Amino acid sequence: MHTALKRVVVTQRFFDAGTREYLQNHGCTVEIAELPPGEADGNLTHEQLVGILRGASAWIVGHARVTRELMAALPDLQVISRRGVGYDRIDCQAAKELGKVVAIAAGGNAEAVADHVLALMLAGIRRVRDFHTRMNNGCWEIETTGDLHRKTVGIIGYGHIGKTVAKRLSGFDCRILVHTANPGSAAEQSGIPAVEYVDLRTLLKQSDVVTVHAPLTPATRFLIDSAALNTMKPSAFVVNTARGGLVEDAHLLQALRDGVIGGAGLDVFVSEADPAYAPVTRALLALPNVVATPHTAASTEQGLARTNRVAAEAVVAVLSSSPVRADCVIVDGRPAA
Repeated sequence: MHTALKRVVVTQRFFDAGTREYLQNHGCTVEIAELPPGEADGNLTHEQLVGILRGASAWIVGHARVTRELMAALPDLQVISRRGVGYDRIDCQAAKELGKVVAIAAGGNAEAVADHVLALMLAGIRRVRDFHTRMNNGCWEIETTGDLHRKTVGIIGYGHIGKTVAKRLSGFDCRILVHTANPGSAAEQSGIPAVEYVDLRTLLKQSDVVTVHAPLTPATRFLIDSAALNTMKPSAFVVNTARGGLVEDAHLLQALRDGVIGGAGLDVFVSEADPAYAPVTRALLALPNVVATPHTAASTEQGLARTNRVAAEAVVAVLSSSPVRADCVIVDGRPAA
């Protein structure tokens, strides 16, 4: 008996051939949306998304806003699988009410993002950007910087990425402080160093470097604001590779200008979701003690292949009426068996 193929639409670039073959081998047809040069799926309108996704059973999504209105217009859509771990742009309550499954690629980008975190830390502490600019301007004067070695590093949020960052920091003999909403569920695993679980104020006050790895929720929005920044050491360095909106960029800009903290490494910005913050982003990029990248922490060939595969595995599980890996499920609106 012939079984109809399930249509899977991918609205992301860099979808590798191996993952595409995996989906095809599990009864799916795969369509990669053609995006305009330099554009991401977050720039697509509701009408464009409906046109691309109409009739699809599954959607592997990047940064598009997944609204109630959009999901209601796509009755055939069973699963929305993020190639990434943030889900703040998805209306999860609506997905549940409409019987959809929302999944994330938990752990798939941890290694790539952790590498990037260390790159930003080291580049900032060693003033790589500042020295490069000075040399371009003909100044080869040597000034002292600092070590990451044996520094106190605070990790806010301790999921896959936070733990992977901690593993890398152990090689620098760092003291690692962790603040997490669920310390009981973050027990040390094999290969993960011992950490100290502390409240947020203690972490901010004692850390030489603070790196943020929490999800963006109403409770965590602007978690790092002027009050938090004023709690930190004047030499402290802040890293945000998680989500724009966890750090209040306008407050960060003022703190950096006033010497409240020493510097920042930023891969994400509030302006990605709120164009009103574009002048703040431009001002941050102009500062010599800011090291910045364009939301590229997870975008290694290997990291994207891993997240593609985890996202695809969630799709196959839902379309075959099988359980989805527990740490990947955000919402399961399917009727109980």
